[in-house]
Amino acid sequence: MKIADLKTPAFLIDLPRLKANVQGMQERAQKNNVALRPHVKTHKTAEIARMQITADAPGITVSTLAEAQFYQKSGFEDITYAFPIAAGKLPEAAELSANLKVFNILLDQPQTLSAVAAYGREHGVRFKVFLKVDCGYRRAGVDPSKPESVRLARQLAAADHIEFKGILTHAGHSYHSRNADEIVAVARQERDVMAQFAGRLREAGVICETVSVGSTPTAMHAPDWQGVTEIRPGNYAFFDKVQTDIGSCNLQDVAATVLTTVVAHYPAHNQMLLDAGALALSKDSGADHLSNGIVFGAVVNHPHLKIFSISQEHGLITADAPIAFTDFPVGSQLQIIPNHSCLTAALFPKYHVVEENQVVDEWTPVRGW
Repeated sequence: MKIADLKTPAFLIDLPRLKANVQGMQERAQKNNVALRPHVKTHKTAEIARMQITADAPGITVSTLAEAQFYQKSGFEDITYAFPIAAGKLPEAAELSANLKVFNILLDQPQTLSAVAAYGREHGVRFKVFLKVDCGYRRAGVDPSKPESVRLARQLAAADHIEFKGILTHAGHSYHSRNADEIVAVARQERDVMAQFAGRLREAGVICETVSVGSTPTAMHAPDWQGVTEIRPGNYAFFDKVQTDIGSCNLQDVAATVLTTVVAHYPAHNQMLLDAGALALSKDSGADHLSNGIVFGAVVNHPHLKIFSISQEHGLITADAPIAFTDFPVGSQLQIIPNHSCLTAALFPKYHVVEENQVVDEWTPVRGW
């Protein structure tokens, strides 16, 4: 099948670009002597995850227990669930712990530690647990400068039915950067905060086996990972418009696009209608901190076109200058680089894998929580 034969909207994965992105991150990790534990929430497929792991680095990162269960059934044996565990999810976590060689959970609350320890005692489960650390993102994690954070780590390390694995963070504030230099600064902060906190824990008698950091921008631009043992980028498999806007990658690196059809012309308004709306592109506003005006993706090979408005199934394109409508006939197709490929991918039940103009495979992602 050719791309032009697909029903739109459709999610496309450029296979050569995907492979290049995966190989590039593996080479960065190997060069810097850190383990790569890719975050597979971006794509949620077994096919891509198998490309991302190696015999020496078999671990993956997931964001939901549904993902963990899917990957366990797909033959993966080393999984970190990188969202603070809720007490109500401990039965599922216990089952995964029993069925996997390694299943790591994480927490950042004393109350959760009590719940995990109590469940472990009652059910005879020994959980592998990370302490989530805030390295500056201010979304989740303990404050590494506070004495109570060291105290919580000591309690984790001493708790029955818990194996303390180390510390874990996510430098999500790297997405607020404006250029590669700002990303480098965040990468240094991420590294230094974690290495210094690990040192404080060791001084307090807490063995900190793993120091895990994550985010695609910092993984792409970190000058080094001294004091870090593991990185967990995810978006790098696809990249997206945000990554190009902040300087993580180039446009030619982006491996995921949305195929859409031009449905109508409205010359009086200098607009075109697409069949890709919010349920195909998401409503992620992209790198709006750059003050370039909010658009909902980039039109491949046509940077002057702007997707300025979307509703559930409708997408509207305009331009600063009059659109040459004859260049975009009704019924013609466009490819859109999404603002946020993780959210956009999550809107599609199937992915079409392409090389040049041919569809060469179809992959099905896992869904749910």
